[in-house]
Amino acid sequence: MTEARPMRRIALMNQKGGVGKTTTTVNLAAAIARQGRSTLVVDLDPQAHATLHLGVDPDDAHASAYDLLMDGSADPTDAALEVSEHLHLIPSETDLAGAESELASQNDRHHRLDRVLGRLEECYEFVFLDCPPSLGALTMNGLVAAREVIIPMQAHFLALQGLGKLLETVQLVRTGLNPKLRVSGVVLCMHDAQATHTREVVADMESFFESARADVESPWRFARVFRPPIRRNIKLAEGPSFGQTIFDYAPDAAGAKDYEALGAGLLREWDRLLERRGGAASEVQVTDSGRSVPMPGPVL
Repeated sequence: MTEARPMRRIALMNQKGGVGKTTTTVNLAAAIARQGRSTLVVDLDPQAHATLHLGVDPDDAHASAYDLLMDGSADPTDAALEVSEHLHLIPSETDLAGAESELASQNDRHHRLDRVLGRLEECYEFVFLDCPPSLGALTMNGLVAAREVIIPMQAHFLALQGLGKLLETVQLVRTGLNPKLRVSGVVLCMHDAQATHTREVVADMESFFESARADVESPWRFARVFRPPIRRNIKLAEGPSFGQTIFDYAPDAAGAKDYEALGAGLLREWDRLLERRGGAASEVQVTDSGRSVPMPGPVL
C-alpha cells in the first residue's frame, strides 16, 4: 500500500465467557494480516488467552499491556511482538489483574490505552483489542481506545438477552467517554445453522438492527450480523493449546475458511469506505450478505 491509511481500532467484547471472543480476536486478526495488512492484537485480559493462542508465554514477554497502561513513558513499539508476518501482539500477563485497582485512583484511568494507540498510528492499519469478560478498568480502556465494537456470541436466547446489556454499555461509554464509538455488529460463533432455535435468534437480531437504522443517534445504527457465521469446529478449540491460529494449525478446516471469508469481507468494506471518504453517511451499501444498509463514514 502506498497511501497512508488510518488505524481501524476494533474492540471485541462480551461479558459472558466461552463465547468465542478470543478465538475470533486472534483468528480474525490473523486472517487480515495474511492479506498483507499491518495488524496488532492487544491482549487486555489478565487470563492472557490471546497471548497464549498466538504462541507467546506471558512470563517470557519483556513488556506487556500492563507496562504500557501503568507507565506513560513506556515505548509501545518495544512491547509489540512480531508473531507472524504483518501480525504483532502486545501481550498480557498476570500482573494485568492488578491494573484494575492500581488505576482506580487515577484521573486518566480510562484513557491510557487510547494514548498508547495514538503513538502507534503510523505502525498499524488494524488493531484488535481483546477485552476481558467483565466491565472494569481494562474493558473501559478498550472501549475508550476503540472506534468500533464487534460482539462475538452464540445464537442462543440468553445470549440475545445479554446483547441488550452490551449495547447499553456501549451507549454509556459513547455518551460519557468516547463519542466516536459505535457497534459494527455481531459475529456468530460455534454456529449451527440447522437448528430452528438458532435461525429464530438470528432473525430476531437482524430485525432489531434493522429497526435501529432510522435512529441517527444510535451507536448500533450501522450494525448487522456478520457473514459468514463461524461454524462449530473442534479444530478452533484445539489450536490454542498449540499456540497457533487456525491458519497454522488446520488451514483446511471449516474454521479457517470461515475466518478467512469474514476477514475478506471486513477488508472489502473498509477499502470501500476509504475510497468514498468524505461522502454522505447515509449512502446505501449492499453488504456481502446481500443486505442493504446505510454506509457510515470512515471509522477514525
